[in-house]
Amino acid sequence: MHIVTPVLWFNGKVAEAIEFYCSVFKNAEVLHKSYYPEGEVLTASMKIEGQKINFLNGGPKFPLTPAISFMVNCKNQEEVDYYWNALTAGGEESMCGWLVDKFGLSWQIIPDALGKLMSDPDRNKSQKVMMAMLKMKKNYCSRPGSCPK
Repeated sequence: MHIVTPVLWFNGKVAEAIEFYCSVFKNAEVLHKSYYPEGEVLTASMKIEGQKINFLNGGPKFPLTPAISFMVNCKNQEEVDYYWNALTAGGEESMCGWLVDKFGLSWQIIPDALGKLMSDPDRNKSQKVMMAMLKMKKNYCSRPGSCPK
């Protein structure tokens, strides 16, 4: 059981959002839903890749912002491309592997290789990788030769 569970405050569309996330992530499941008397989803709980996330249909008072994001660690470029394309559908691209999905939730789509390259003990190499990454929207550092060495 997770002791700490993120709760995301949505302004409507919780049912649509959890259905969308279940379609994007192969290891995702809805755990429960509760409803307003009118029938709209009030709260929902789901697991995505083992991470429990709660959703609250709380209205417009607290909109989602990039101050909270979910990072998707990808083992290869195929995974980067899959999650990038799926999550930007109806949303928008940002810089450095960040995107905002059609519900306003921010995601970071990060190839595993990027972390290794950015933490290279050779500071010159790691700085070159950082500078290349800052110019990208979708990260390509999982392709051989795509980030400076």
